Amino acid sequence: MALSDPGGILASPLTIINREDDELDIKAITDIIDQHQVGQIVAGLPRSMDGSIGKQAEKVKAFTQELCSHTDVPVEFRDERLTTVSAKQLMREASTKKTSKRARYDAIAAAIILQGYLDEGR
Repeated sequence: MALSDPGGILASPLTIINREDDELDIKAITDIIDQHQVGQIVAGLPRSMDGSIGKQAEKVKAFTQELCSHTDVPVEFRDERLTTVSAKQLMREASTKKTSKRARYDAIAAAIILQGYLDEGR
């Protein structure tokens, strides 16, 4: 997960939610929404390289629908193709070693998705 600053200019990695159970995952997300007074959710949609919606994207949409039944915060999807590749490149350039590589890539990929959304809104 990533959050933006209050002005909606800069996205930063926040945390990783290790998927366990939809109910627990939704609770973790809604707790973050409440704690940080989130006004918009931007969900990464894992489209296929040809732009189509595959099985994983359908799972994301189903989970997001369930999340929407637990919060009034609007959700917008953002294409997440190649964000992990971008995150890996950024990590190589920064070469930090605080957490597992997979967790860092996911958090940075979330920030890349959110930053793209923020940049489009300007």
